[in-house]
Amino acid sequence: MHKIITITVNPALDKSTSAKNIVSDDKIRCASPVYEPGGGGINVSRAIKKLGGESCAWFLAGGPPGVKLQELLKEEEVDFWAVETRNWSRENLMVVDEAIGKQYRFGMPGSETYEEEWMQIINRLEKLEEVPEYVIASGSLPPGVPDDFYYQLAVIANKRNFKLIVDTSGAALLKAASESIFLLKPNQAELPALAEQDKVHPLAMEDVAMKVLEEGKCQVLVVSLGPRGAMLATKEKGISYVVPPSVKQGSAVGAGDSMVAGMVLGLQRGYDMEDVVRYGVAAGSAATITPGSELCRKADTEAIYQWLQQHK
Repeated sequence: MHKIITITVNPALDKSTSAKNIVSDDKIRCASPVYEPGGGGINVSRAIKKLGGESCAWFLAGGPPGVKLQELLKEEEVDFWAVETRNWSRENLMVVDEAIGKQYRFGMPGSETYEEEWMQIINRLEKLEEVPEYVIASGSLPPGVPDDFYYQLAVIANKRNFKLIVDTSGAALLKAASESIFLLKPNQAELPALAEQDKVHPLAMEDVAMKVLEEGKCQVLVVSLGPRGAMLATKEKGISYVVPPSVKQGSAVGAGDSMVAGMVLGLQRGYDMEDVVRYGVAAGSAATITPGSELCRKADTEAIYQWLQQHK
């Protein structure tokens, strides 16, 4: 039985390519496309594998894109369990304009998902004989999956005593937080909504984070700050920050998922919470070094983590 499970209900087949000059109305000749499995939880599982850990990715998959997703995960030796859906899984497109070095990302909406499909994940999680240590629910919800899907996972987590980590946004985040999550990872833009505010002044961010904890919405709050690292908030130790070294950025794609992967591995290894966030920030920073949609690399992650340890 896997001790770490990731859940993705809106996966994507990510296609990336490049062109020398992107202009409107002209036929753009592109390089041969590269295909990668994508979607929040799937990327977390892929990053966990790259960092030397093991997990099982649970996701919905339909049509030829869903078949390709599974083939790609087999190639990466990532364990998974896929629920077949009637409608095709979505495809995303990323194009790099080589002439100016800019990246264009086209995200497609998910297809209509039926109750008998997404409920298979709920039912299986409820009935697992061996309870996992950590479940990571990550990414957006496709049409047909209710806003309280992550809330339903939280109910199961509290009933079956495993630790749930949620990385999502909007109504799905707010409803999940009403059931008390082990760890939430909003970004700065998502934090105000957790505190039921429209916006938060940067100087008030720490007070808002502690308010979220006091209201019982989660036990641990990690607010991602982009290239400035992350803020950790716990009731026991209050607020602390992890600031990564400056690195030459290739692409920020996959940084958030790599960060979550690093944190869950840190938790599994028994790190204290500040080191958990340091390892997560190291993995997230490592992902920004890589080109395109490539996730973190283990060597880069370990090097940045050692730097963070030396600069506590």
